[in-house]
Amino acid sequence: MLIGVDFDNTIVSYDALFHRLAVEQGHIGPEVPATKEQVRDTMRRAGREDAWTELQGYVYGARICEASAFPGVKEFFQTCRAAGVEICIVSHKTKHPFRGPAYDLHRAALDWLEHNGFFDPQGIDLPRESVYLRTTLADKLRQIGDCGCAHFIDDLPELLSEPAFPVAVERWLFDPNDHHPHEARFARAGSWRELDERLLRVAGSCR
Repeated sequence: MLIGVDFDNTIVSYDALFHRLAVEQGHIGPEVPATKEQVRDTMRRAGREDAWTELQGYVYGARICEASAFPGVKEFFQTCRAAGVEICIVSHKTKHPFRGPAYDLHRAALDWLEHNGFFDPQGIDLPRESVYLRTTLADKLRQIGDCGCAHFIDDLPELLSEPAFPVAVERWLFDPNDHHPHEARFARAGSWRELDERLLRVAGSCR
C-alpha cells in the first residue's frame, strides 16, 4: 500500500513563521492572529498584495528551515516505515517565486526534509526518489496517479475535488485549523494523530 502526502501546509506548518516575519518586516501588527491565512488577509486588506507574494517566496525559500513540522507527522512516517507501508510526497510547487529573489523552492523543500530528518536512514528513512515536486497542478495530479497511491492527504479541498484527480485514490483532507468543518466529500482529519488512528491503523490491518 502507498500513501501519498502533500508538502506545504500538510507536512510543514508555516503559521508561526509567516506571522513572525510579517511582524518583523512591518506588514502587520503583533495582534494579528498567528495563522498564514490571517497574515495573508490582513496584508491584502492593506493593499499589500505584492508584498504578500514576495513574503511567500522568502518563507518558502530563504527561511523555510525555520518552519515546523506539524505535530505527529514524523511519528506517522515512522509508523508507516515500521509497518511496511510506503509513503511518497507529491507537491505542486513552482521552481522559483513569482516575485522577489529567485530562490530555488525545490531545493529549499528538499533542504527542509533533510534538516528535519526525513531522509535519515536511522530515522524516517524516506527515499529521496519518493519526493515529487511538480511545477503545475496537472503534473501533480498525474503524478499521484502514476505513483499508484491508495490514499492521498492534502490540505486543499479544491485539489481533492479536481475533476482530474485519480478516481481510484481515496482522498483525505488535512484540516488542522478546522477551516472546512462541513466538508463531506472526503474523509477529513484535524491532526496527524487522527490520521494515524483512522487511516494508517485501519488501512494497515487490511494489507
